[in-house]
Amino acid sequence: MRRPIGFGRRRPSDAGTRQRGRIAPRRLAIFGIVGFLLAAPLLGAVAAAQDVTFFRIGTGTTAGTYFPIGGIIANAISKPPGSRECDLGGSCGVTGLIAVAQSTEGSVANLEAIHRGDLESGLSQADIAYWAYNGNGIFKANGALDSIRAVANLFPESVHLVVSQEAGIREVADVRGKRISVDREGSGTRVDAVLILEAYGIGPSDLELFGLPAGEAADALRAGEIDGFFFVAGTPAAAVTELAADNLISLVPISGTEIEDLLWIYPFFAKSAIPSGTYFNVPRTETLSVGAQLIVSEKLSDDMVYEITRALWNENTAHLLKDGHPKGELISAETALSGLAIPLHPGAERWYREQSLIGGADESGLDETDPEESGLNGAEESGPAPETQ
Repeated sequence: MRRPIGFGRRRPSDAGTRQRGRIAPRRLAIFGIVGFLLAAPLLGAVAAAQDVTFFRIGTGTTAGTYFPIGGIIANAISKPPGSRECDLGGSCGVTGLIAVAQSTEGSVANLEAIHRGDLESGLSQADIAYWAYNGNGIFKANGALDSIRAVANLFPESVHLVVSQEAGIREVADVRGKRISVDREGSGTRVDAVLILEAYGIGPSDLELFGLPAGEAADALRAGEIDGFFFVAGTPAAAVTELAADNLISLVPISGTEIEDLLWIYPFFAKSAIPSGTYFNVPRTETLSVGAQLIVSEKLSDDMVYEITRALWNENTAHLLKDGHPKGELISAETALSGLAIPLHPGAERWYREQSLIGGADESGLDETDPEESGLNGAEESGPAPETQ
């Protein structure tokens, strides 16, 4: 029997007081590490001649979009010792770099781990990165994670409110009295779910809340243990695709006058829609979206991040992304600076300037939204709870 929870209101953790928030050695993406494991016996012979650098990318749950996209990126930026040169059909990554994509609880957990030094990089929702860097909203209690830096905006993520066709939920207001999962603590999904519910005047006492990651939430919905779940992910998301294929779910529109104030207070939300045909037998659904971004630690050297940025936007990487995931074709250097609201890492900035993607001194891709004006500084949201993402 799954037990309901409250909104959680967890503040991002102090590194010294909460072990649970640390990134445990969990699943590693197949991309970027399988080749390394197969080549491991050879590394000893070449390691003396060439330094090896391991690079960890925090992603999200395996049921979401961050994990496969992070795996493709890990593969693209890696170039283990002994690899063939790029122009000879080999790796176009960073010489000596072995990147791995690690499954995590998502955006909040990734940013906390980067700030602590437990990860070199990670994927994050744009709104979560903004709050983390500025110490606003959910990060107000424990202070800013001011060591995080942006490398690129990647793709838009859609807010999914997935419900059982038997639940009788046609609009957000109908979730009152229902069993709804808002994902785990540490997830960007949970942060956004709570904000959306509050925009509709729905509090934790108005429904039974569960804190399940997307994959477990999908299983629970299939088993009749919950009525629906929130999930922020690029489309199509595997957890939703499988349920839709069996004609078990509907998507609830997130629209109406209730979200207008939300859009004004939280500028990283944007009106969007999940197109008809994205999921089997699910019509076009109005919703909200946020950007997914690649974040690194400021402690990484400028040269390292420059080379990672170069590899990320190599033509071969574009092919890997397009062939590897439906969201891959949306990942482009032309939109790499869109919606960034934390500073670029100097190494990434240098690459963008060389490509004339940044012009004058003030054009850094940074959204200078004032936290007081946006309302973020006074947000009471405290419990995230990663996509998971």
